[in-house]
Amino acid sequence: FSPGTLKYSLHKQAQASLNSGAVKLPPGEDFNDWLAVHVVDFFNRINLIYGTVCEQCTDTTCPRMSGGPKYEYLWQDGDKYKKPTHLPANKYISLLMDWIESQINDESIFPVTTDVQFPKNFASVCKKILTRLYRVFVHVYVHHFDRLMSIGAEPHVNTCYKHFYYFVMEFSLLNSKELEPLKEMTLRICCDFHVSNYNK
Repeated sequence: FSPGTLKYSLHKQAQASLNSGAVKLPPGEDFNDWLAVHVVDFFNRINLIYGTVCEQCTDTTCPRMSGGPKYEYLWQDGDKYKKPTHLPANKYISLLMDWIESQINDESIFPVTTDVQFPKNFASVCKKILTRLYRVFVHVYVHHFDRLMSIGAEPHVNTCYKHFYYFVMEFSLLNSKELEPLKEMTLRICCDFHVSNYNK
């Protein structure tokens, strides 16, 4: 985001909230703007996180995009992959990051000036992006946790995860079944958050 713009100041505010976990919509701010800067921020952060484990995530080590034996994620984009398709994790994540980047760079979806309105389906587009990004967290935590530990990245990844989790819970942006693979870990590292959704 360009310095001096509204989105830039919201971006700085979103970054400042990372450690405090403050995710509530600031008074007087537009929800779509707040959502947009967080989606872009989470995309960049999760891309970097995956970058720390990508050398260990190969067709051989991770032949499926999964989060343990019970959860597998199939790729579908309505373009090259019209039907849900089994893919190695690295291929799935590469396609995902390219797809998200194309969404973010499309100014009809993520407008860069205040005189362009957000599309009516903006929240649903963001929900899809955030759902798929969450699956990267699932894969990294379940299959590459040892790598995170060995390079000392676990505290940073946990902080990013908590911010992501608090944000999607605050605005109901993720289906509760998506959270199941990391349920135990989430209860442990987000214990200061109201997790009644797990107790229903």
